[in-house]
Amino acid sequence: MPEQTPKTKSEQHIEDIMQQLDPASERYRVLNSARRFKSSWVDLGEELLKVNQEHLYRNWGYESFEDYCTQEVRIKKPTALKLTRAYNYLAKEEPELLSRQAELNPLPDYRTVDLLRQARQEEQLSVEQYDALRKTALEQARSHPTVLKQFKEMTAATNSDPQAERMRHCKSALSATRRLLSSLENLSHLSDAYQVPLIELLELLEREIAEQDPQESTSAEHDNASQ
Repeated sequence: MPEQTPKTKSEQHIEDIMQQLDPASERYRVLNSARRFKSSWVDLGEELLKVNQEHLYRNWGYESFEDYCTQEVRIKKPTALKLTRAYNYLAKEEPELLSRQAELNPLPDYRTVDLLRQARQEEQLSVEQYDALRKTALEQARSHPTVLKQFKEMTAATNSDPQAERMRHCKSALSATRRLLSSLENLSHLSDAYQVPLIELLELLEREIAEQDPQESTSAEHDNASQ
């Protein structure tokens, strides 16, 4: 009979807490996902996202999400944020991967998915660069070091081009302005004061992008029409 691998202190800590909990409870499910983290990060990312968004950690005696992650789940805050952001990215941008995760298991490394999130949501890369990175990460299923190397090479190339760098900052500012305007719709006392200057900023950024790349202007108009 093969010898069992000794449990780490973190694994034993998690199991000790689980023994005191109802297996049907949310807290138990999160810890069970944490215990299986090495074989599947998706479940833990989904559970931690819910814990953070609904502030469930407060019900379990923790003042912050960070305290809960480090003290109970035994992972550091940067890891927890990458897990939740990676899961949220897959849910929004690649839902078909989540629906097929059983046949694709294991899915790409959560760090790889977080790189795609950065490239997509933080607009660090062009559309063409993002598509190439996505192909390497998801279609070719290359390792995280390989995807990270490609990501760094792409961002370095972009940063060395002043015009591309200016375009990237304009896009980032445009996305941030749109998000802020959307959020202010639910805050009428602030919206009345800041909506007009923000709309002026939005139009200024759109003109700036259109002057640098007319195709981007067409894309932006399409995005506005679909919102």
